[in-house]
Amino acid sequence: MKFRIMIWVCIVALGAYVLYGADALWRQRQLAEKTIRLHVVANSDSPKDQAQKLRIRDAVLEEVGKLTAVCTTSQEATQTLNENLPVLTQAAGEILAEENSDYAVEVTLTRENFNTRQYDTFTLPAGEYPSLRVKIGAAKGKNWWCVVFPSLCTAATSDDLEQYAEVGGYDREETQFITGGEEEYILRFKTLEWIQKIKSWFH
Repeated sequence: MKFRIMIWVCIVALGAYVLYGADALWRQRQLAEKTIRLHVVANSDSPKDQAQKLRIRDAVLEEVGKLTAVCTTSQEATQTLNENLPVLTQAAGEILAEENSDYAVEVTLTRENFNTRQYDTFTLPAGEYPSLRVKIGAAKGKNWWCVVFPSLCTAATSDDLEQYAEVGGYDREETQFITGGEEEYILRFKTLEWIQKIKSWFH
């Protein structure tokens, strides 16, 4: 009798975990439809190349900010960025030219899988997101990630973040989902990481 009860408890717990994970995955996918990540990859891990990566990041972020200033949805921002990839490539190239660097730079819009990433004012859960990817030279150095739409990277305070998130189309629940910080949200993100790992086993 006790064994049957234990089996049922395990089944119920597993079912609850699956439903919990499904809800977290649904929330992440809804969030991804409103978000464009930034992924900058340095040529190498040398101090010089890593410093260069940050200067290129700043130049690209500045251009993106100008281009998407009037965008209110990720669809608008995606179209704008896609039409202006040469402009963003030029902005990165100007930094390379200033440093007399012979590295090539490639700027593309794609979709990528990201791990859970924690920033000062928010946390983005693991999952697949649209991504503005900047590859410098051999692109074998450490990465730099953030968000180009909405402009969450420039949010210095939680109030700023809420304003940027609202402009980008996040609703109250989505903003709370990335700024919660409580154990419940940490568990949700860990659950998503496990789901992503399981999915990767079948690819």
